[in-house]
Amino acid sequence: MRFHPDSDQTAIQDTVFGAVQDALPRDKLMAFLDADADLEPGSWRALMELGLAGMMLSEEAGGSGLGLFEAALCAEALGRSAAPGPVMGQMLAAYALSQTGNSAAREAFLQNVAGGSVVAGLAFSGNGLPESWGVVSEAGRATGQVRFVVSASSAGVFLVGLKGGGLALAEAGEGVSVEPVRSTDRTRKCASVTLQDAPVQILFEGGDPAVQRVIDAALVLIAADALGGAQHCVDLSVAYAQERQQFGQPIAKFQALKHQLANMAMNVEPARALLWYAAYAWDKELPDSSRAAAIAKAHICDRFSEVARDAIAAHGGIGYTWEYGLNIWFRRSVFNQAYLGSSAVHRIRAANMGGW
Repeated sequence: MRFHPDSDQTAIQDTVFGAVQDALPRDKLMAFLDADADLEPGSWRALMELGLAGMMLSEEAGGSGLGLFEAALCAEALGRSAAPGPVMGQMLAAYALSQTGNSAAREAFLQNVAGGSVVAGLAFSGNGLPESWGVVSEAGRATGQVRFVVSASSAGVFLVGLKGGGLALAEAGEGVSVEPVRSTDRTRKCASVTLQDAPVQILFEGGDPAVQRVIDAALVLIAADALGGAQHCVDLSVAYAQERQQFGQPIAKFQALKHQLANMAMNVEPARALLWYAAYAWDKELPDSSRAAAIAKAHICDRFSEVARDAIAAHGGIGYTWEYGLNIWFRRSVFNQAYLGSSAVHRIRAANMGGW
């Protein structure tokens, strides 16, 4: 079996990366980091025009008819370019709407969410997993608070995790308030979202297998983002080592740095197959898909954090500066590691699912 992206899948990934680079050159990215806005309109528009939000939807539902594997390749490109915005939340909200039996919610929101004209925020409280969700829903109304919702101030709808393990869609407006919070990752600015007797559309009740599918897809996508960020850190470090001169020669010729760069690359490359399998298992609905997603999230997010730290060390003093920009990916690695459950949480889940 040849387990590798084909030329079409690679082209999709390259197109996404190129679109972000064209829409968000370095000066625009740095300006966004310093601004108060939580959504960068140029790059968001470029990505939505490519159809990223509806990538996992069937063609009948207005999507691309692709799967999580292709979505993960795109998320890897987003991590590599440090793309702002709630792209993952947009994909998951569109997927959830396409799968729900709530026809009223599907008809009212799916087209706009899948097209990107309405921004969707992912609002999972606690550690991001169903057993920790605290928003209470009764008679079509929800009350509770969710912290660290990406681009919440720009969102028109929120995919909300409910106490008991259900999923609902809340529309911005009545009963919904947003309070920005200062978060480490400035590319994905967050806010606390408070629902106070807010009207919601129930998409899935607790215990519905579709909820776990959404969670697993989220874990794979955040792992893909981490892989792309880690690869960027390796590429940037290698390029710097080849350019930086010391004692009349590039520092890339120094054996100690060679070993450090090699270790960084070895942290990244084996993780790639781990991600591919997790996405493939989800697409094929294999029995171990949830476990593969948990392992991918835990391992790859840890490797991103380690590689980002090593990249700063490989650069020396300039790696610590705001202007050089390596801190962007280091901050992103910290966010990814904590988002939707820590690595320890997912390793315990993987061990339990494996019968250990």
